[in-house]
Amino acid sequence: MDITLLDLGKVSVLADYFVICTAESSRQTIAILDSVAAELKKAGVLPLHPAEGDPTAGWTLLDYGDVVVHVFDAATRSFYNLEQLWKDAPVVLKMQ
Repeated sequence: MDITLLDLGKVSVLADYFVICTAESSRQTIAILDSVAAELKKAGVLPLHPAEGDPTAGWTLLDYGDVVVHVFDAATRSFYNLEQLWKDAPVVLKMQ
């Protein structure tokens, strides 16, 4: 839930886009990560390395180079507040 797509292309060399979302449980985090990885694999897109983080730790990410997918629990997302940290990056999409 609460999905945000940030266009980092003009403000960072880290990636072109950040996808940020909130999961309600570690089980949901795993499901999101598995689903994203499976769909992108079908399209021939593989991550640069295995998922980083631990679904029980509050923040896990998939790094596809140009696109980084961040899956947070609500408290960790609020604490790190990537949208504020990258406030100069245009919001491409915001879904509640």
